[in-house]
Amino acid sequence: MQVDVVMPKMGESIQEGKILRWMKKPGDTIEKDESILEISTDKVDSEIPSPAAGVLTKIIVPEGETVDVGTVIGMIETDATSAKVDTSPSSSAKATPESHHAAPAVYSETFNIAVPARQKDGDRFYSPLVKTIAKKEGIALEELDQISGSGLNGRVTKNDVLNYLRTRVAKPQVTVGADVRLVRADVKELQKKYPAPLYELRQLDNVQRKMAEHMVKSVHTSPHVQAISECDVSRIVDFRAKNADRFEKQEGFKLTYTPFFIDATIRALKQFPLMNSSLEGDVIVIKKFINFGMAVAAPNGLIVPVIKNAEEKSFLGLARAINDLAVRTRNKKLTPDDVQGGTFTITNYGIFGNIIGIPIINQPQVAILGVGAIKKRPVVLTDEAGNDSIAIRSMVYLTLSFDHRILDGAIGGQFISAVVENLERFDFSRTF
Repeated sequence: MQVDVVMPKMGESIQEGKILRWMKKPGDTIEKDESILEISTDKVDSEIPSPAAGVLTKIIVPEGETVDVGTVIGMIETDATSAKVDTSPSSSAKATPESHHAAPAVYSETFNIAVPARQKDGDRFYSPLVKTIAKKEGIALEELDQISGSGLNGRVTKNDVLNYLRTRVAKPQVTVGADVRLVRADVKELQKKYPAPLYELRQLDNVQRKMAEHMVKSVHTSPHVQAISECDVSRIVDFRAKNADRFEKQEGFKLTYTPFFIDATIRALKQFPLMNSSLEGDVIVIKKFINFGMAVAAPNGLIVPVIKNAEEKSFLGLARAINDLAVRTRNKKLTPDDVQGGTFTITNYGIFGNIIGIPIINQPQVAILGVGAIKKRPVVLTDEAGNDSIAIRSMVYLTLSFDHRILDGAIGGQFISAVVENLERFDFSRTF
């Protein structure tokens, strides 16, 4: 039996994916759920498992191409005795998307669509998503024909239409802030300007490009304000040192400091729910759930996977979720859903030895907490009688960056002070 390999629908807002590499070639035997190719979306890079066991008989869409969700990109024959391997390049890809969601920044409706629609005159094909956007924006079929396509075989994609709308003369768009898109450089020209071996050129991959644009957008969207506090985590350091071996034997992975910081922050977010919100126009949207994002250094750049409904998890549940996301990030096993929907983020630049950092807010969130390296320092301690003494303590600097449009210095200072108190008075009976 012949089985189609399709570009998977990996998230509500994901419309297309780029094939980074085929991990198998035509004629290779494949096990079910074995990684068969690696794709890139605007959220994350992921390895895609095979939908069936058999022989890969044909690669329809080659590496480097971007196609819509649901597009058939390869073929698998489950009966190895009847497999006919086709190594010839395909001239087109058959699209059979099930459903799409339009770009969330502009379109919020959900469109149930079938196969790509064909225009009345001519042979050019447009997906239902492209035709829906064109209709909503008043782009006539003749005007749509003039848009250059960047998709497979010159097909017009959603991004082609949206990029066209930004520069459209007939219907000017009102924009706020600067254009955050990175200009695609002419690599051949740059090679002339920066010749090897004196220079090495590395082009941003899809995830790095989106992250760069996202950071520029954040700075232009939110007026950032920072508050920095120091925190004595000596009790946590001592507890971890005494219980690290027992925890690893019990759980099968190492006990890190991250669950302590996230647990303390969740408790502060419950106390100050405005920190767990977003701003939609002039309306503040306070989230009644906490989807906690944690920045993780991945092989191809920074990724922020999200612990969904983190407020419902125990300390041990947080530790397990943190380890799971960290492992899958490093192994490129995350799905786009794993990096979406965050309501608050923590970033730990202290693992690289940095004691203080100034993090950028992860839009559309309104705050982010940065954690520096834990260092032993001489600290002045004051007892209940008011007597001072000097002791060696394990200290850490915490930096809170917050959106000054809706959060003032008072709530920012109170929030980070609450996090500090939660850490310094951590209740270890809740751990494991």
